[in-house]
Amino acid sequence: MSTLHGRRASALTHRWPTAVGLLVALAAVLGGADRDTVATTVAVAASCYVAAAAFSLPAMAWLWIPIASVLAVGGALVALDPVVTTGIVVAVLVVVGLLRGASRPVLTLESAGFVGYGVFVVAALLLAPGIGLVVAALTLVAHGVWDVWHLRRHRDVVPPSLAEFCVALDVPLGLAVLVLAV
Repeated sequence: MSTLHGRRASALTHRWPTAVGLLVALAAVLGGADRDTVATTVAVAASCYVAAAAFSLPAMAWLWIPIASVLAVGGALVALDPVVTTGIVVAVLVVVGLLRGASRPVLTLESAGFVGYGVFVVAALLLAPGIGLVVAALTLVAHGVWDVWHLRRHRDVVPPSLAEFCVALDVPLGLAVLVLAV
């Protein structure tokens, strides 16, 4: 029995990103995830991929979560929407990446992903709150697909643990918000 227990503990230890992602999703739902929160979550999540590409350092994606969060809150403190702050910071990241000689195909892919998700995030913020919440939640779920794609195909861009964490955050949070919105 101890061998079985050891394998279960090992499997759970390897799934820590899923556990953390689910806990963050639960905290967001219990905290009353609104349209702005969900939109900011999408923007910050997408910016992590751009940061990793700009610095050619997959671990930067993990480091970027607290950095982007602080920048988003800081922007809000000076009356700048967190999504706008994140967009400005991503533009700076792209310039930094280009100056550093980051892989252009990777930086282009991640920047295009940010812009694509950003279009839907901005639309969500411009729509009526109820409809905007649905659009933001659907965008978050779609970002979960992006995470799965990176987990399976582009493990060199961001750490697999980050992509796994994001899947466990984005999909459950987006679906919970959709359920609560209807």
